[in-house]
Amino acid sequence: MNVAMAPPRPENLTRQNPLVARSLSAIALAIPVLAVVHYGSPYFEIMIVIASILMTWEWCRLCSKTLSVVVMVALGLSVAAAIVAVEWSGWTGAFAILVVAALGLYGATGRQAWLGGGAVYIGLPCVALVWLRGDEIGGRDLILWLLVVVWASDIGAYAVGRLVGGPRLAPKISPKKTWSGLIGGLASAAAVGATAALVFEAPDVLSVAAISVILGALAQMGDLFESAVKRRFGVKDSSNLIPGHGGLLDRVDGLMAASVALALIVAIEGGSIRQWV
Repeated sequence: MNVAMAPPRPENLTRQNPLVARSLSAIALAIPVLAVVHYGSPYFEIMIVIASILMTWEWCRLCSKTLSVVVMVALGLSVAAAIVAVEWSGWTGAFAILVVAALGLYGATGRQAWLGGGAVYIGLPCVALVWLRGDEIGGRDLILWLLVVVWASDIGAYAVGRLVGGPRLAPKISPKKTWSGLIGGLASAAAVGATAALVFEAPDVLSVAAISVILGALAQMGDLFESAVKRRFGVKDSSNLIPGHGGLLDRVDGLMAASVALALIVAIEGGSIRQWV
C-alpha cells in the first residue's frame, strides 16, 4: 500500500543537514552586516560594540569555568573604550588601553593569561575594523572587500574540503580541516579578490588578488587558532548563539585575524584600496 509522505518540516531539515542551517545562518547575518557597512557611522561602530560584548561573554565562558561578571564587564568596557579611543587618538591610544587592560586582568584574575589576553584578542580586530571603515575615501570598499574575501575563503575551504577530502591539515587541532580545503579557500579568496578589484577599478588587479590570498590564509590561521583554544579548554563551540555555526567567535575568528593584517597593510602603505594597489 502506497502511503503519501509528508514533506519534511524546515526545522527537521536543518537538523538533518547542518549545511542548510549553516547557510541560512550565514545569509541571515550577512544581510544586516552589509547594510551597516554600507551606511557606516554611527551604525557600524554600534554593531562592532555589540559584537564585542557578545564575544567578551563567549571568551570568558570559554576560558573560565566560573563566569565572573566583574571580569566580563571589565573586559567588555576595556574593548569598548579602545573602540572609542581609536576615533580620537588613533591606533596608539586604543592599543595602550588594550595592553593595560590585558595586564590588569592578568593580575586581577590570579594570572589567568587567557582571560587577560582576551582584551587584545577581541579588542584589536574591533579597533582595526572601526579604523578601516573610518576612511572617508575608501573605508566602505575596504570592509566590503575584506568581508567577501574572508567569506570566500571560509566557503571555499568548507566546500572543497567536503568534496575532495584528503590529508588532514592539522589533525591534532581541527581534525576535519584538509589541505585540499586550504587550497580551495585560497583559490576562492584570490578569485573574489580579483573580482572586487575589477569592481572597485583598482589599478593593479594582480596585487589585490595576491593580498586577498594572504588575507584568506590568515583567516584560515585564525580559524585554527580558535580551534586550538577550544581544544585547550575542552569546549566544542564558544556558544550556541548562531545555528550551524556555534558562537559569534566561531563565525568571525577568521575575520579577526584578517582585519588586523589588513589594517597593518593599509597603515604601512598609508591609504585606501585605490591608493595602495
